[in-house]
Formats: sequence, C-alpha cells, structure tokens
Amino acid sequence: MPMIPVKEATKGVAISEPEVKEHAVDLLIVGGGMGACGVAYEAVRWGDKHGLKIMLCDKAALERSGAVAQGLSAINTYLGENSADDYVRMVRTDLMGLVREDLIFDVGRHVDDSVHLFEDWGLPCWIKGDDGHNLNGAAAKAAGKSLRKGDKPVRSGRWQIMINGESYKCIVAEAAKNALGEDRIMERIFIVKLLLDKNTPNRIAGAVGFNLRANEVHIFKANTVMVAAGGAVNVYRPRSTGEGMGRAWYPVWNAGSTYTMCAQVGAEMTMMENRFVPARFKDGYGPVGAWFLLFKAKATNSKGEDYCATNKAMLKPYEDRGYAKGNVIPTCLRNHMMLREMREGRGPIYMDTKTALLNTFASLNEEEQKDLESEAWEDFLDMCVGQANLWACTNTAPEERGSEIMPTEPYLLGSHSGCCGIWVSGPDEAWVPEDYKVKASNGKVYNRMTTVEGLFTCADGVGASGHKFSSGSHAEGRIAGKQMVRWCLDHKDFNPEIKESADELRKLIYRPYYNFVEGKAISTDPVVNPNYITPKNFMMRLIKCTDEYGGGVATYYTTSQALLDTGFNLLAMMEEDSQKLAARAPERYGPAAQQLREKADRVLQRQREQRQHEKNLREGKKAPWAPPPPKRNVPPKQDGRPAQKGKQPPRKTRGGSAPHPSALGGRNGSGSRSGGSHKPGPGGRRLSGKFRHNP
Repeated sequence: MPMIPVKEATKGVAISEPEVKEHAVDLLIVGGGMGACGVAYEAVRWGDKHGLKIMLCDKAALERSGAVAQGLSAINTYLGENSADDYVRMVRTDLMGLVREDLIFDVGRHVDDSVHLFEDWGLPCWIKGDDGHNLNGAAAKAAGKSLRKGDKPVRSGRWQIMINGESYKCIVAEAAKNALGEDRIMERIFIVKLLLDKNTPNRIAGAVGFNLRANEVHIFKANTVMVAAGGAVNVYRPRSTGEGMGRAWYPVWNAGSTYTMCAQVGAEMTMMENRFVPARFKDGYGPVGAWFLLFKAKATNSKGEDYCATNKAMLKPYEDRGYAKGNVIPTCLRNHMMLREMREGRGPIYMDTKTALLNTFASLNEEEQKDLESEAWEDFLDMCVGQANLWACTNTAPEERGSEIMPTEPYLLGSHSGCCGIWVSGPDEAWVPEDYKVKASNGKVYNRMTTVEGLFTCADGVGASGHKFSSGSHAEGRIAGKQMVRWCLDHKDFNPEIKESADELRKLIYRPYYNFVEGKAISTDPVVNPNYITPKNFMMRLIKCTDEYGGGVATYYTTSQALLDTGFNLLAMMEEDSQKLAARAPERYGPAAQQLREKADRVLQRQREQRQHEKNLREGKKAPWAPPPPKRNVPPKQDGRPAQKGKQPPRKTRGGSAPHPSALGGRNGSGSRSGGSHKPGPGGRRLSGKFRHNP
C-alpha cells in the first residue's frame, strides 16, 4: 500500500537576538490567499511594463495558504447566464440590506473572467454533456468542453458550479508564482504591523514583520500596500473544545491581522458587529452546502420535523420588510429557526442525509449512484477531511442515518456570507454615490483603497460586500491590483519615510522574547509567571470573554448592554496585559525539542525503509545473501551461584556450543530485537515470537 509522502522535519532555529533586514519596494502584497493571488497576477500584468518593484509576503506557503488551502468542491460565485444585477439582489436579500451594492456589482461583472482563468490554468470544471448528463472535470476536458467556450456548467445552486477542486489553491497559486517569479515572493514572513509615513499625514509607508524560520525582522518601505490576510478565527470559544479545539470551519491561521493592522493605522471599519455563524456538521465542522443544494437535503429537529416549515410564522415580520419572501431564506434567519428549536428542547438538529440520498438515487442508474456517492464523500475530503474521519470513526453511514448539525462559533469575515471589514472606495463611476468614493489628496478615486492613502484591501478585508467566496475574492484582488499600479504611477516621486527607527521596530516585534528573557527566573513553572503571560493563556482569556459577554455559544449568540460593558472592561485589561506576552526561549526547552526532533527523524527513517521495502517487493527484489553470524561458545557459570528460578542453563548442541540465536526466535537469543536487558515472559519463559501452533 503506498504511503503518504513525508517531508523532512523542519529543524527551525532557537529564538535569539534578531537580524534586521530592510527592503524598498513600490508595491507590497501582504497575504497569500485567493485575493492576494489575484492582486499579484494583475499587478504584474500592468506593473512590469513600468518597472515597478513588487513583493508578496505570506506567513505560510503560497500553494496552501488561505481559506481554500485544503481544497474546495465548488466555486460558489459564477454568474454565467445570470446578470450582475441578479447577483446584487441575491446578496442584498441574504444579508438583509446591509451591503454596499456598488462593490457587489463590481465583483459580479468581473468574477466570471477569473473563473475562466482558473479553467485555463488547469482547474477541472464539471460541464453538462450533450445528453444532459453531468461530466466531471476529466470527462469534460476529454470531450473538449469548457466554460470559456460557453458550455453549460453543472450547478449545485443558482450561483454555484461543481469542480474537482482538491488542487484548486495550488493551481491559482502557481499562476501567481509564475507571474511574480521566485525573487518576488517571501514565504514564512509574518507581517504584523503597518507603518505610516513620517512626513505625510494619513499615508501608508510600509510594514514590518518577522521570519518564522529564522531570527529576522523584516522592514518594508512601500509606495502602496495591499493587506489581504483573511478574516478572524478563534476570537470566540470554539464549539469543539479539548482535543478538537483546533478545529474551525474557517482557517485557524486567519488571525484577524487584516482588520487589526488596518484599524491600528486609522482605516475606517464597517459592519464589524456582523458576525458570521454558519451551520455545520457537529464536531467535524463539515460543510452542509452540497447537501442542501446538490442533494436537496432537509434539516429536521429531533422529532423529524422540517423546522423551516414549522417555524414559517417567524418570517412574517421580515417578509413585511421585503426579505424572506422567496424560496431561499436568508442565512441568519435559518439560524434563528434552528436556535429556537434548540432553546425549546426540540434538538438535536439533524441533516436528513438518508432521505436525500434515497430521493436522489431514485432517478439514477447504479453507475450514476456510485459516482454521486463518491462525490458526497469527496466533498468532505476536499474541504474538511476531519468530517470524513468523524463519520468513519463513529460508524456513521450518511446513506443509512442522518448526522447532527449545529451553528458554529461566530467568525469575522467579509467574503463569505458575512460582511464585516474595512470601508473602501467603490469604482469611480457616475452611478456610484459620491460618499462611497474615497478621494485621495490628489483628488482621484482609487477602487478598493481604504481611508488611509495608499493602503488597499480585498476579499475578507472589504466590508459590506459578502458572498464573494473564492472566485469573487480573486476577482476583487485583480481589481485592486490594477488600481495599486495606477496609484504607484500617480505617486512615482513619493519617497516613503518611516517614523520609527529600525532598532525601535526590532524591539517592538521581538518584545515577547525580551519579556520571557527578563522574567523567566521569577518562577519555576514556565507557564505561570508574574512578569509575563503565554499566548495560549492569553487566547483562553480572550475566547472566554467574548463567548460569555460578546454573544457567543454560551449565551445562544445573544448579548446586552450590561454584558458588553463587562466584556469591554475585561478587554481593556487584556490590552494592558498584551504588552507582557512572552515567547519562550530555548534554553529550558531545547533538550525536549531535540528529543522530539530525533524521534521524528527516526520515524522518517522507518518510513523510508518501509517504502523501499514495499518497492522491492513490487519489483521482485530480494535482500542480498549474507552468511549467518559465527557460532559462539558460552562457558558455564563458575561462581557457584544457583541458577535463577525459571531459567535453564544453555542447551548443548552436538558441537558442544550454545544454540544459534535464531533457534530461540530472536536476534540475541532472548526472543527480543532489543539489547540484553530484555525481560523474560510470564513465568520466566522466553518468548520466541512464533506461534506454538499454526493458526
């Protein structure tokens, strides 16, 4: 059986005094997700002809960075036969009017072009065959069909199209890398702070961060900066605690730095009170969209009732205001219905996967059923492998019984079915309201620029513009990338000058290390110390505060003025304590880390040997013959001590010598593959490693 390839273990380096490295660029891209890849592709396209210096910094690796890092089974925004106006109406209805229609329309009229690029780069898209049957990506390609030619996609909803997307992000990242070239990409560089210009008010001048693999602080001077580092996860206490705490529906590496960094330099925020709470399969966080849209599954309460039907009266006040009139109920209202069932004791809530599959299979032949069942599992393997693992380990077969679903903890994001983020300028067109345009000091409008001059954002960073998803984020990145090039050309004589010195920034970025060094001798426990707080403990305090006072899971997502006031008081104390965050130095933990690295090396070596052994077996190779080790004479004991109970003296062979070790079934005559310290088995018997009788 082939084994999963294993990379060499990252050795890393011990934390120590950092080296400061300074860079000067025209255009800096912070992030590596779909939006950042779109910025890179378009900025190079327009900027290279003018000789602009472009750099992309990602705290991870570009191929597996961002919200679709693991993969995706569908592109959730593709207009096709739909109009951009229809798209605006859908988003406005689902988010109940709290949107920027100019930004949504702008994405809608450009998003299909990005999807066509994905297909050109190698993304397999499902296409309807001439006979009306669904063709997966490989079959569609073999038939010569494509979206760019105008062939009809296989849709799982009005706006969603099916793809074979396990390598979705890799394909998009490869195009960005090919455009940039290796010299203009810096991976494992975590940008943590934006820098304003020393001489020009409200003007971006650069950014600073650190190397995750070396003791380096990197300072960038830039004419314009794009911040596209995703939304915010683990702000609230996760539903899965303990061993499952690292699970989340949105990527756990989305640390909220997009919002934090922009807010710190004065960028205007919008809709930050809008938290997104998706319904997902319980504990595994598996997505439910394909089951609702592709398989037409229903969600039921513990009585088997379709609670969306039984709670229809809840929608009347919203219908009177123009929402929830159609077949599609806004996401937030569906969640309200689910929460009502749970509060009133009719939970748990189930996805009726059994009925959905039976109804779907009724019109399909055996081969088509098998293909669709495979797609149902692949949906999770592409996006949330933990859900497939959970089903497997709990003996859950979706075709036999339903699975529990539940709202997740709240997330902060701007590109999915949420719309918090940063206020940005819309397009400079006559139909866009003037107060939606952010005018720079030169009187011009730059699409997707924040209220800080020269600072741009896209994807999760843009507020009041949800339902972009992956394709819309890439399209929005391309819009912003072109505008950033325009900004650089309009400000080609600008020479950014940073307020802080390099030494001040070094001390700021490495302050957790200095906190630890200064306070480590105060306590014997590295976690409990009066002079510093560890990041994990800090996060525990944060998620407890937000969960209990900010409308988290503990209070069924509700809050009040009194609760918020208490929460803000606690957050104020946390802000003070954040100055004492500590990064542990290696002198205490170096030996343990070394042991772990050595253990990892041994595991890797065993895997290599196993793979080589399996290869040899497949190729019919055998190990080279080697002569047996020479026989040894073992003299009897002469000290006169009686033999230990349970042990017998060495048996004599015909030649008068001790038996060969193989006769006892072990490498050293004891039945053990280890050294001579092996203990005998029960009753003093030696273990041969062989069956006494043939099984």
